Amino acid sequence: MEILAELLVFLFELFGEAALQVLVELGARSLVAPFKREGTVHPGYSAVGYVIFGALMGGLSLLVFPDLFVKSKVGRVANLVLTPVLSGAAMAGLRMLRERRGKATILLDRFAYGFLFALAMGGVRFAFGH
Repeated sequence: MEILAELLVFLFELFGEAALQVLVELGARSLVAPFKREGTVHPGYSAVGYVIFGALMGGLSLLVFPDLFVKSKVGRVANLVLTPVLSGAAMAGLRMLRERRGKATILLDRFAYGFLFALAMGGVRFAFGH
């Protein structure tokens, strides 16, 4: 029963981070689109920006949910490793869907940037959560 509870909590954490990423993506689109031209954003600056933004979102999420959802140490480490990989894959999948439909994409729609965002968010939660 404890394993099922850990699995459900892990899934809640995964989908919570994915939902926040979608909100960030929507916000980034609406804020950046009027000012951005294709090819004008340096990937290094973008990577640092997504790490900073992910860390900020992790900190803000601790204000709402100060207790970690995954209680066991092994589960927390697994969550810290697996969730960014799955989030990055989800963002890459979203990019493929958008491209197939002819819709615009942003850098967060790539595996690496989705991974960095989720890793920074999860890292802050891991380090400072209860």
